[in-house]
Formats: sequence, C-alpha cells, structure tokens
Amino acid sequence: MSQKPAEKPQNTSTPLPASDREAGKAPGHWLLARVGKKVLRPGGRETTEWVINHLPVEGHAVVEFAPGLGVTAAELLARKPSSYVGVDADADACAITGSKLPQNNPNFRMQLGSAKETNLEAGSADVVIGEAMLTMQTDKHKLEIMREAHRILRPGGRYGIHELGLHPDNLDPVIKNRIQKDLARAIKVNARPLTTAEWTELAEEAGFRVVDVYHAPMALLEPKRMVADEGLPRTLKIIFNVLRQPEIRKRVMTMRRTFTTYADNLNAIGMVLERK
Repeated sequence: MSQKPAEKPQNTSTPLPASDREAGKAPGHWLLARVGKKVLRPGGRETTEWVINHLPVEGHAVVEFAPGLGVTAAELLARKPSSYVGVDADADACAITGSKLPQNNPNFRMQLGSAKETNLEAGSADVVIGEAMLTMQTDKHKLEIMREAHRILRPGGRYGIHELGLHPDNLDPVIKNRIQKDLARAIKVNARPLTTAEWTELAEEAGFRVVDVYHAPMALLEPKRMVADEGLPRTLKIIFNVLRQPEIRKRVMTMRRTFTTYADNLNAIGMVLERK
C-alpha cells in the first residue's frame, strides 16, 4: 500500500528546500539553487541524459528518488511514461516537483517519504532513477536504498543512478578519507563518494547486474559546464547573484576550490543497473 500523495502546491511561491538556513550552514546544492542554479547533479545534464537514454521510460512505470527541483522529472515526463512517482523526504521539494506533474492524475504524483522505505508495492515499477542522493548516505544506507529500488522493480527492471565518484579504484584510503572530510566541510553535507569498483560492489550486493557505466568530470562549478547546463543568460545571472552576496560568494568559492583541489580524484558516475 502506497503512502498518501504529497499535496499539490497552491501557488508558485513554494520556498526552496533549506531556504530558512543561513548561507554558511545550508547544504551546498540548495545554496546553489538559491542563486538560480537548476542543474545540481555532479555530472551535469550530459550524465543525466546518458542515464535516461539507457532506461525504458516510454510507456513504463517510473519511480524517481529525491527529484529535488524536478529537472530530471521534466525530462522523464517528456518521454511519456505510463506513470511517475517521485519520492522525496523534503516537503518543499515535493511541492516544487509536484507543480510540474500532470494535475489531477493519480498516475503522476509526489510522495513525501524516505527512499529507504517507500511503502510502494513490490514489483510495481519498471524504472527507478536516483541522482546525487546515494552519495550523501553512509554505505549502509546506500545499500538500503538500493535494496528498496530492487524491491519495487519488476524482474528485469532498470535502476539508473548518477552520483559522485572517486578514482582510481585503488585510491589510497588516506586520500579517500581526506576528500570525504573536505567535501563535507565545503558542502555541509556528509558526502561519501565511492570508486567505480565500490559502487559496483554495492549494486551487486543489492541484487543488480551492472549494464553500463559512464564517467564525466566533476565540473559542477566550471564555466564551460555551467553554460552547457544552464545556458549563457542564466549562468551570467547566477554569477551576478553570487558576487553580490558575500556569504554565499564565500561558500561557493570554498566549494569550487575543494572540487578543483581534488579534480584528479573526483568524477561523476552514471550507472545503469538491471534487477536480477
């Protein structure tokens, strides 16, 4: 039995998630959303599109974990799934994405809740997708979320993920620990990226077969990637918004500096997994 759908927003003034937190403490992705950034995934639109292109969306039942601002949801809806359920633990995110779904259609809805325990019917989905949310979990919770995706998928169903990765696979544990700590300080989220081998191991432990893997540079705050993701006018607006707000500017520069420092060991990873 599924949970009660999240209520549809009554207007377009729904606040952004974490909008009540001061700039120095807000999670990095929601801080970037405040200044106008819409694409908040580590591998940008190119990795999201790669993942979606490897999923059988049209005419199939789709579940998205943590859709955030609904950018990927819009891409999925454009491919005409038979149904869409977005599961997000943030009420504001549910309202924002919910406003982009077909209204008064129970097959397209948001659900407020945890990806670890969705209460969706077992074997009810053909496709599950989640982006930039497993990275923020402990390895134990990563596995729990992956197992929930496995539970709600039909045999042969596909699970697409887009996360932050580490490389090479034999990365020194001391360096890995340092990266995770510095990332956590910079983005105010307990980020725990994994190597490709570690992501693969978790997926297989959860009962999946790895179908394909894609890597992209971790260039979230690099000008070339920002223009590709947001377009030039919005990129200029984002830069203007950052420059005129000292506290936000300080945070953004810290994040960018951290990403640059570890550029040789950070990447974005897209994976397509198949339920055994």
